[in-house]
Amino acid sequence: MTKHLHRPRGASTGLRMGSPSPLARALALVMLSAPLSLGMAPAALAAGDQPELRRGASVTLNFMNAEIDAVARAVATLTGRNVVVDPRVKGTINLVSTNPVTPGEAVQMFVQQLRTQGFAMVFANGLYTVVPEAEAKLQTGSVSAGKVPAAGGQIITQIFRLNHESAANLVPVLRPLISPNNTINVSPSTNALIITDYADNLQRIARIVGTLDVNNATSVEVIKLRHAVASDLAPVIMRLVESGGNGNLPTASPAAGSAPGAQVNIAAAAPASGADTAYRTTLMPEPRSNSLILRAANAAKAAQVRDLIAKLDQPAESNSGYMGGNIHVVHLKNADAAKLAVTLRAALASLPGANASGTGTAGAQQGVANTGANVGAGVVPANASAGMTGNTGASGSISTGPTINAASNNQPSTGGQIQADPSTNSIIISAPEPVYRQLRAVIDRLDERRAQVYIEALIAEVNDSLDADFGVQLQAVLGNAVAIGTNFNNGTSTNLLQLAAAAAAYGNNGSSTNLNNLGSVLPGPGTNMIGGVDFGSGNKLGVLANFLQTSGAGNVLSRPTLLTLDNEEARIVVGQNVPFVTGSYTTTSNSSTNPFQTYERQDVGLTLRVRPQISEDGTVKLVIYQEASSLQSGTTASGYITNKRSIESSVVVDDGSIVVLGGLMQDTYSESEDKVPVLGDVPIVGNLFKSRSRTGSKSNLMVFLRPVVLRDGYQADEFSQGRYQEMQTHQRASQPRPSVSTPVNRSAVLPDLPPRPIPESTSKLVVDPANSVTPAPSRQPLKPTPPAALPTAPYGADYSPSSRTSGTGPSERYDPSLYVN
Repeated sequence: MTKHLHRPRGASTGLRMGSPSPLARALALVMLSAPLSLGMAPAALAAGDQPELRRGASVTLNFMNAEIDAVARAVATLTGRNVVVDPRVKGTINLVSTNPVTPGEAVQMFVQQLRTQGFAMVFANGLYTVVPEAEAKLQTGSVSAGKVPAAGGQIITQIFRLNHESAANLVPVLRPLISPNNTINVSPSTNALIITDYADNLQRIARIVGTLDVNNATSVEVIKLRHAVASDLAPVIMRLVESGGNGNLPTASPAAGSAPGAQVNIAAAAPASGADTAYRTTLMPEPRSNSLILRAANAAKAAQVRDLIAKLDQPAESNSGYMGGNIHVVHLKNADAAKLAVTLRAALASLPGANASGTGTAGAQQGVANTGANVGAGVVPANASAGMTGNTGASGSISTGPTINAASNNQPSTGGQIQADPSTNSIIISAPEPVYRQLRAVIDRLDERRAQVYIEALIAEVNDSLDADFGVQLQAVLGNAVAIGTNFNNGTSTNLLQLAAAAAAYGNNGSSTNLNNLGSVLPGPGTNMIGGVDFGSGNKLGVLANFLQTSGAGNVLSRPTLLTLDNEEARIVVGQNVPFVTGSYTTTSNSSTNPFQTYERQDVGLTLRVRPQISEDGTVKLVIYQEASSLQSGTTASGYITNKRSIESSVVVDDGSIVVLGGLMQDTYSESEDKVPVLGDVPIVGNLFKSRSRTGSKSNLMVFLRPVVLRDGYQADEFSQGRYQEMQTHQRASQPRPSVSTPVNRSAVLPDLPPRPIPESTSKLVVDPANSVTPAPSRQPLKPTPPAALPTAPYGADYSPSSRTSGTGPSERYDPSLYVN
């Protein structure tokens, strides 16, 4: 039996199921047909005559201008589920059905009416929530990755995993079909679409995605070239073929130094952020067979590429000036043209039957010694004769203007000439196509971007010394004629006779000269005890005892750093260029004499020379020479004495690791004693007739090295900016204190760097795994962290952990950035 439901605001349905009386049925029809009114109360019906609404029963809806929260309460009663209405949801809706509907149909009608008002109902954790449509995507709890559930007008999240089509390519197609307040996102790693929208709309989108996600790509095919060079033709086609059907001409080009066999994605332009490039038409040159490997997005694209290849793979016109050969200009991106030309000539000379001649810039001399070939440079005419033979052990002399030719044989010569143009850093090759293809493959391998190595050295030196002196001097005067005593002058004790004479002279005549003489012989540093006894009649006894202990400590840390290319030597010198006298001469002319001296200047300070070489497994071989020198104090220009500590070694270090190159740990001890024979050996009393001195010192010197490989420009820029900001921080921390009397209150500070550009996508080039070696991943530079406690030997700190304040500068505190762990 069908019951009618009417839920005015503030009223209760009160309908009962079963066999109601005719009176109750009539009252219910009146309630369903009357307009909603806040003044309408259910008290007009007798409690026993109100029909009761039961969950799951079919009802006829007749809500006119009803408040949304009132209709929501009726739906909650009908479905038996809790319904929560967000406080931001306000307004009225019309919900009318001409025929009885089930509770599920009633809910769908309610949800559809909410959508027209800009609201949505989401279901999560057994609870229905009515919220604004813009907030529904944040509260939906239903996530599905398979078939779209038939949830009607509810907002759910659906994941579509694509097998053939690119997820990024479908976003602009599906975006207009999704509600403005809902979202569509791409997961590039899984090639999936994540869409949050109404369930009925997601069912339509699922049919669209299923129709578009089909395998239209052609199989991989190999196109053999007859005349063109594969590595030259692939970039040309990449620039001419459109991508994705957008009609724009491509602007991308192969990356600098790309190796042969690199995959070329035919792209119209740099893809937008998040774009997927895995499903584009790709073209890969195969230099060994001079072929192109093609995989097109569809058959039409494959036919277009094949037609373009056929039009470009045509024989080149003969050059009458060079025996029908071809002239090619190869612009280098990373290698040096002059150096590479020498290598190519040597390689060409080793080819069987090749007649290779090479020139360089006018007047330049380049050569390879002891290789069985004379390598020369200079402008050479095309018909220049052979200038050397290729026999093993031939002279390796360097000359101006000769050509390079392989040993002649009975086979016909194919010819070949290589020239370097330093002004444009280009290689000019004049050779037949087979020879050029081989040389071009070599050029592509050698013209790769070389990695850089940042080298950080730590030179730590700790000195500790302790000196102790003890001595007693006795002086006796007998009458006016005899004086006897001891005199131990070991550099720290004072001569008692000199002290007594100076005091007597000052006592007799207190002049300034005698006062200066007295000051010059006063006891030195330490504890000095002076005493004497006057026995009368000119007999006197004087005593001078000296006690001194001296301790010293030194802590020197140097952190030279430098950046260099792989297999290129770098050198840094920090110090002074000191003149050393090498000789003196005197010239005499007429009656005058002209003496003069000759000098040779030498670097005194810190010197570091390093040549890094990156191996295939990511380790770094370092050829190192490190020197730390200083001038010894107390020497003059005519006879400087330098303290020199140097290390020369070759080591292999992992990228980012610290290695100790070596060092010196020195512990010295010396003792000296001056005494009066016999008397100085008497126990206890003998100490009055002797002077002792002991010296002990320790010196620790250690040298550490840490290389960091920087394989691309973005990584080098990131590393450089970190060091830039570190120096900027030190400058800001060392600003002078404000002063009124000396109004120079600010020192220079490095300006802030502009934001770094986002690196370009590296998906344009995919290295051929068969022809490449993947190096070990480069570790990022270690972030400096302070040690738990101050190390016994300085390992990178110029400040002590405790703060200290100087008299004229700002407070200097412990800086953890100076430590390297």
